[in-house]
Amino acid sequence: MEKAQDKKESLFSSFIKYFYGNFVVLLLGLVQLPLTTRVLRTEEYGKTTMFITAVSVIYIFAILGLDQAYIRFFYKEGINRKTLFFQCLIPPFVLIIILSFVYVLFAPFFNAFLFGENGLSIIIPVVAYTVISVFERFLFLNIRMEQNGVLYSNLNILSKVLNVSFIILFAYLLGSNFRVVMYAMTLSLGTVTLICAVRYLFITRKEKVTRHETDEKELLKYGIPFIPMLLMEWLLSSMDKWSIKIFNDFSETGIYGSAMQIMTIILTVKITFVAFWSPVAMEKYESRPDDECKAFFADMFDKVQFLCICAAFLLTILRGVIVLILGKDYREAISIIPFLTLMPVLSIMFEMTGQGVKFTGKIKYFNYASFAAIVCNLIGNALLVPRYKGVGAALATAVTYIVYFAIGTYYSVKCYPVKYRMKNFAVSLLLYLAYAAYATLTDNQIISAAVGTVVFVVCCIMNINTLKALWKYATDLLGRVIKGRLRG
Repeated sequence: MEKAQDKKESLFSSFIKYFYGNFVVLLLGLVQLPLTTRVLRTEEYGKTTMFITAVSVIYIFAILGLDQAYIRFFYKEGINRKTLFFQCLIPPFVLIIILSFVYVLFAPFFNAFLFGENGLSIIIPVVAYTVISVFERFLFLNIRMEQNGVLYSNLNILSKVLNVSFIILFAYLLGSNFRVVMYAMTLSLGTVTLICAVRYLFITRKEKVTRHETDEKELLKYGIPFIPMLLMEWLLSSMDKWSIKIFNDFSETGIYGSAMQIMTIILTVKITFVAFWSPVAMEKYESRPDDECKAFFADMFDKVQFLCICAAFLLTILRGVIVLILGKDYREAISIIPFLTLMPVLSIMFEMTGQGVKFTGKIKYFNYASFAAIVCNLIGNALLVPRYKGVGAALATAVTYIVYFAIGTYYSVKCYPVKYRMKNFAVSLLLYLAYAAYATLTDNQIISAAVGTVVFVVCCIMNINTLKALWKYATDLLGRVIKGRLRG
């Protein structure tokens, strides 16, 4: 019993090491967001959204899914990890140079569509950001796979501090111009990546790159099927913005983008959870008995789904207060938040239930789920965005992620059967959807918050066993910490 408790405490401590950094990043983000929305007009903020979506798609093609291969083979027996690192890094680096060259050749066309203007002041940060992001991905991934949560958190804090500092600097120099965000993102990413590179070269200086059984062909065979999946995920997370830009304008895109930035309150938890969960899940799968591993996944699902639903309710209940930080030009974002909140929530849940596909390498099932979701998203955006603008995009996104989660989870459980207890999650999700619909339509934020609180309490009662387990775990852990300090 004591041993099991120690394992749980170790797991929780590991998560906290990842989370504290992202929690500080969240607080800094709450400083950065109003700073940015007050500096940039809605049209300029909309252009920064286009920058992020553009560099993301270049990155997806360049990475070749080898980041996923690095995760999959890192703990495999007989692997030389330094060899694996360079095997996974070099092909994307070569490809990103080629893709950057193509972008430069057609820059007038791309930039006219994305930003409505062109020039070296746009081309340079786009190329620099995408090239640096390849190095950043593998260097940060190495830290995650080492399960070095403290370093991971500190680097994320540094990156955000630099980002906020550069935004202040360039806002002073350039005023209301979307280049402010482009330059800040590129310089902060470059600085932190350089630090990670120096660290990696120093700690591995005595290690030799030697041949092992896993060659580039095997890594690419595993990684390349992730490209359509990642591309589809990009489409899922970007089509709403593209639709708003096409059917409306940069101003509406900026308002929607600001609502998406509010989602960082949950996305911060998602980023933390993914960074923590991916190596933990893979290590459990490789080293633990099958029954023990499946029971662990089912138990974690119960706790995480409840916490995610809690976060969704609280964010929507408090949206009237949260949206005040954006500035008066962005107040329309308040009606976008309720349905948009489901995007990060269901992303976190699928990160848990989708592990079966990754374990077995049957990535085609992700593609099936992504294709169905994209069709759903295209239809939803085409029907809803022209008339309902950002609210229509948020609703289409919510339905899309429900479809994606349901189909992806079905196939994942088929690959690796885990008895996830879905009943409470499904009912809780339906309760939240009903409240989200009401919250979107009402203008009275006080009544909306009151109704949300009542529905939230009902949800807690439904999940009372999970709530008790979380409470007991938290109090036990706190008691052990206090006793440890008293003995010290």
